[in-house]
Amino acid sequence: MQLNEISDEALMLAYARGEGAAFEALYRRHEGSLFRFVRRVLGSALAAQTDEVFQDTWMKIIAARARFEPGCARWKTWAFAIAHNACLDQLRKSGREVVQSDLAHSDDDSSPLDWLHSELGKHSPSSEDSAHWRAAGQQLIRCLDKLPHAQRAAFLMHHEDDCTLQEIAGALQIALEAAKSRLRYAMTKLRGCMGVYLDDMPLVGCNA
Repeated sequence: MQLNEISDEALMLAYARGEGAAFEALYRRHEGSLFRFVRRVLGSALAAQTDEVFQDTWMKIIAARARFEPGCARWKTWAFAIAHNACLDQLRKSGREVVQSDLAHSDDDSSPLDWLHSELGKHSPSSEDSAHWRAAGQQLIRCLDKLPHAQRAAFLMHHEDDCTLQEIAGALQIALEAAKSRLRYAMTKLRGCMGVYLDDMPLVGCNA
């Protein structure tokens, strides 16, 4: 069986047994999503620390390889929890959380655009709509940056990683109701911040 056909959990167990190629496969598979998660949780105020925290996340994953238990959580949820804790460490170290900034020139607005399209039931915008959707994606980046990190992390875990409420609660070590509240508040604030872009968007359900 090819490595790209093996589950994340099996790859992590193989790496814990000393198979370096299994780790390389995991890294290639999740490099992009974990980097985006770290960058979004840190926000624009700490954008310069993204690479450092991203690398620290993978070092922590390597150090914890023997402690991974596939029956407790999906590998990606487990890894996002490690990334979240690494972000919290950096936020505490910096002594600040969010500073507003102009992200209009961000080179990574594809993820917000994907989320907007899915929320509005749209897929490939027509050429005449592309400027509108690019502006909407840039506005969503700014809106995410305004959220408290706790709400931002819950939102990103739900929409980047498809985590259930139970998984979010477990990864962030909070009660289920707290996870539900963070996600609900995040969605309410994002909907208000997005303004005309989401006038016709129903709130996402917060189902487990």
